[in-house]
Amino acid sequence: MRRFFIKTSLSEEMFIDGQDAHHISKVLRLQVGDKIIVIPPDGQAGTAQIIEIAVDRVRLLLEGTLEEAKEAPIQVYLAQGLPKSDKMDYIIQKAVELGVTAIFPIQMDHSVVQYDNAKKKSRGERWQKISLEAAKQCGRSFIPSVEPIQSLTELFSQLSDEVVIIMLYEGQTEKGLKKALAEKSAKTYLLLVGPEGGFSNQELIISQKHGALVVTMGPRILRTETASLAAVAMIMYEYGDMGG
Repeated sequence: MRRFFIKTSLSEEMFIDGQDAHHISKVLRLQVGDKIIVIPPDGQAGTAQIIEIAVDRVRLLLEGTLEEAKEAPIQVYLAQGLPKSDKMDYIIQKAVELGVTAIFPIQMDHSVVQYDNAKKKSRGERWQKISLEAAKQCGRSFIPSVEPIQSLTELFSQLSDEVVIIMLYEGQTEKGLKKALAEKSAKTYLLLVGPEGGFSNQELIISQKHGALVVTMGPRILRTETASLAAVAMIMYEYGDMGG
């Protein structure tokens, strides 16, 4: 069954409005009597039957709740240095599929792209929509947030002491990601990944001051989009739900 996120809690009668309603009626061409899965903000999934289709609204009747285990037992935040072109679209889509909790686009010293306020707003809306579509496609129980573009300092100011920060650094370091995860198990990880030009020395110093574990992904230099997704997958395999 198709999955749709709704803005209200499960109730006997529910509605889907706007773009999703148009998608149901005009793109998917679902009919009265068809069934879908609905996901409210609290993540408690339910099955619902379509009982009325209007131009911009679909009316639903709740049939029952679903017991799902779609989310990982840990939280992984991905702080991604802004990459060139449309790489961020790809990173967000795949990171959501892998199970991240949130994505922080970071303006770093070596980021080539520079966005003005209008561009930041439009990009943010686009990225959140990509997260939504990816969450629907892979069966997530909630929509991971794509936070506003910010600096590394702004990011660190939001973190609690319980978050373990892991920094992927292509410079000289003896500690690999596997070893770092074995030494520092946690419920919440923040993964720092630089843009194409990597981290600056100042960013390395700032991160270390905030307790970041500086790790390597191995002897080969990976593209930023490869490094971020490979690292998320490794963390999810080690402490999450990948691999069963």
